[in-house]
Amino acid sequence: MINTLNFEYGDKTIQELVLLFNNHQLNLEPGFQRDSVWTINDRKKFIESIFQNYPIPSIFLYKRSDNGKLTYDVIDGKQRLESILMFQGVTGFKGMRFSIKSRFGPLDEVIEWSWKRVQQKGHEHKLMSYKIQTVDISGELSDIVDLFVRINSTGKRLTGAEKRHARFFFSPFLKQASKLALREKEFFLKNRILSPSQISRMKHVELVCELIASIHSEGPINKKTALDSIIGGQSINAISLKRCVGECHRILNIIRKMFPALHTTRFAHSVDFYSLFLLVWQLDKSRCILTNPRRNRQAQVLLTWLSNGVDTVRQQLKRTEAIKPEQRLFGDYFLTIQAQTDYIPQRKKRGEILGQVLGGLFEKKDAHRSFTIEQRRLIWHSDELKKCAKCGERLTWNNFTIDHIRPHSRGGKTSMDNAKIMCRQCNSKKGAK
Repeated sequence: MINTLNFEYGDKTIQELVLLFNNHQLNLEPGFQRDSVWTINDRKKFIESIFQNYPIPSIFLYKRSDNGKLTYDVIDGKQRLESILMFQGVTGFKGMRFSIKSRFGPLDEVIEWSWKRVQQKGHEHKLMSYKIQTVDISGELSDIVDLFVRINSTGKRLTGAEKRHARFFFSPFLKQASKLALREKEFFLKNRILSPSQISRMKHVELVCELIASIHSEGPINKKTALDSIIGGQSINAISLKRCVGECHRILNIIRKMFPALHTTRFAHSVDFYSLFLLVWQLDKSRCILTNPRRNRQAQVLLTWLSNGVDTVRQQLKRTEAIKPEQRLFGDYFLTIQAQTDYIPQRKKRGEILGQVLGGLFEKKDAHRSFTIEQRRLIWHSDELKKCAKCGERLTWNNFTIDHIRPHSRGGKTSMDNAKIMCRQCNSKKGAK
């Protein structure tokens, strides 16, 4: 990397950096960058340090030409630059202004300072003339990304998700997963599957990547070895990716409806949620009916029962109490969450236990959706009136349809005793009612 990257050391005033940003020449969000992770207190302390004229770390900038226009991508220093722009309320950051507590003279009282008040008192030069050391870097993009990962492996270290985002920001897989993760962010937060701090470190993107990759693999994956391979490689084509993303979105919607009290159970933890997701996906793939309200209420009760049982076992073991024979199922599940929770054997075992508890609860759809021509003839000739069962319209051989009395989507069989003739309009309106 030393041979392929060029470094230019220098400095820029905050005024120069703000002008570059306003002129769209300072890019805080290159594809490899991570989300903001500084708290508001971090930002306040940083601005206070500038006003006190304390030295701050250098900012690393990727220097490139964008259609003949000199542009700087921020490699390291995004949080610092954001804090300056927020404090000033620069365009794009006006709703993020904050104040600091400081004093500008040794005898001054410590008071609250907003950027407006700083300007009114004539102290803006203390910020705008402050010089920040810069390292301008040019070279191959792949080497720039590697540098970003190296630099950000200290301090607030990059998570696995942030490293993948940096290295594979061009990946179609990662782009599609990121879009779905953004759509489902509120679901993850509402059910406490992930915390706000975990979301800020891109854990929701990592989780969605796991779910999509598991659908593609048709079963549990080893998190540590599988994600880099499928995100950075070409092991999934565009058609398969679109199908897997669609299935992932659909299963999340099913879980949303099946388990409205998910957040009250341990299956709100991402480790346990992963196993629950895969079970629901497998049930759906097996043509199980997952839309029956009564069955879903029972499923929620059973999930809570399993969750409480595992939590009880955990408390007993903390008190060095033995597990009772009738608690064996809970104890077996508890063992899978003690170590190597993301390994395939542990995930398979959790799935098997969940399957024992929930699997037998749901009916399966009839494998045959449509009536055969023989069934159509028999049903037609067995109906003496030849009228629509809904509106009474007189029907002919050429315009009649056959309706499932109990809808196929709710477990109705494609059989003679679950059929009646209808006109096309009424059959269409009836749907799954």
